[in-house]
Amino acid sequence: MDIYIKKLVEYAIEKEFISVQDKYWAINSLLWVLGLESYDDTAEGDAPEKIEEILDVLTKDAVSRGVIEDGIATYDLFTAKLMGMITPRPSEVIAKFQSLYAQDPVKATDWYYRFSGDTNYINRSRIAKDVKWTADSAYGELDITINLSKPEKDPKAIAAAKNKPQSGYPKCMLCRECEGFAGNLNFPGRENHRIIPLKIGGVDWFMQYSPYVYYNEHCIALNAKHEPMIIDRGAFEKLLDFVTLFPHYFIGSNADLPIVGGSILAHEHFQGGHYEFAMAKAPVETKLHFVGFENVEAGIVRWPMSVIRLQATDRSALVALADKILKAWRNYTDEQSFIFAYTADGVAHSTITPIARMRDGKYELDLVLRNNITTEEHPLGVYHPHAELHHIKKENIGLIEVMGLAVLPARLKEELAVLAEKMVKGEDLLADERTAKHADWANEIVAKYGKLTAENADAILKKEVGIVFAKVLEHAGVYARNEDGKNAFLRFVDAVNNQ
Repeated sequence: MDIYIKKLVEYAIEKEFISVQDKYWAINSLLWVLGLESYDDTAEGDAPEKIEEILDVLTKDAVSRGVIEDGIATYDLFTAKLMGMITPRPSEVIAKFQSLYAQDPVKATDWYYRFSGDTNYINRSRIAKDVKWTADSAYGELDITINLSKPEKDPKAIAAAKNKPQSGYPKCMLCRECEGFAGNLNFPGRENHRIIPLKIGGVDWFMQYSPYVYYNEHCIALNAKHEPMIIDRGAFEKLLDFVTLFPHYFIGSNADLPIVGGSILAHEHFQGGHYEFAMAKAPVETKLHFVGFENVEAGIVRWPMSVIRLQATDRSALVALADKILKAWRNYTDEQSFIFAYTADGVAHSTITPIARMRDGKYELDLVLRNNITTEEHPLGVYHPHAELHHIKKENIGLIEVMGLAVLPARLKEELAVLAEKMVKGEDLLADERTAKHADWANEIVAKYGKLTAENADAILKKEVGIVFAKVLEHAGVYARNEDGKNAFLRFVDAVNNQ
């Protein structure tokens, strides 16, 4: 293993994680983790250049010698531990970032994003496995991804973790205490994880990148305190603080209610990045006027969900209007349009998914109206993908999907491949559980295109997945994309103006 240890240390020096003077300290640190007691610095031989491959060899060797148990969870914990031995201390990373930020915010984020991949916190080899394509729609080019980079739960680790006491530290995977945390069977190792301190809304926040990177420079801004998500005037202020610090990034927040919110509602956080989604490219189709806010441009966006776009150079006016719209929406009921702010049990149902960006020197806020009411017919949500679309997308429609990127379950990689093959051969789709759920959809596709061939099946299915995703977003929109829906939307705007 000497040549692999040597390569790993050379890699750390090349990436400026450590200096040449740190060489033997790093070697000895790695020997300790690997459970080895000797090392030959003159070792020669072939070894891979990619960091993921070097880590893979060292980890599998540790498994073979009984240093760690075999399994996905223990594998990931061990690779994080190895990288943690050679990753710079947080203070060094922060100093580097701040030095670059003083020159140019873009330089700082470019370096930090590259660094997060170089430390293997962002596992590039796994990200490369994600299946990605774009699909044309009536609303522009939608992004589609089948997520394969997030590791599947290891059955052995699940069984072992079940009997392991919960420490409650860190409280969640977004807590600042995750930085450098060794992890366990219930929690990923974060020894190679480094975060950047920010001041947002006058309080301490941090920035990091998502280890799963659904789009370019997919970052997360997180509150230093473990406090629940809330959409209020303060949230709008914080979003605009972020784009003031990083005008080349957008930033958005998941809604603060179940079904229409994200997977982690217990810790306030935003998601952003250096990417332009289809929603950001979508134009305003109906201009709006809000009384008393003549200096704020406003309009309904041509998008499958119900979006009000606000734009202004006057930041305080923008926030004030966004807050007025939010407060109105929280308490707005329109029975004719099946919009209820509260149900008889006093449960609130309405909130907003906000997204902020800078455009042409102006602040811009997209306010996506959300409602999480359920019925017997739609137990997962009236404004949620309906049952006929669940074969493709059943999960909640969070911030990323709202903006036009479908994050689809890993099962679809195999299911779509098998479906294409069976459709080309004309086999019975109901006889296979992988394709049975898609049978009705497949029949509609054949009626539309005729019998699929080996040459066109993949392209047609990908196109049709995009069409399904557009329908998913339409289902999540509180106002239908028709004349009645538009009139109902304008009734809400009138209600805002009449406050």
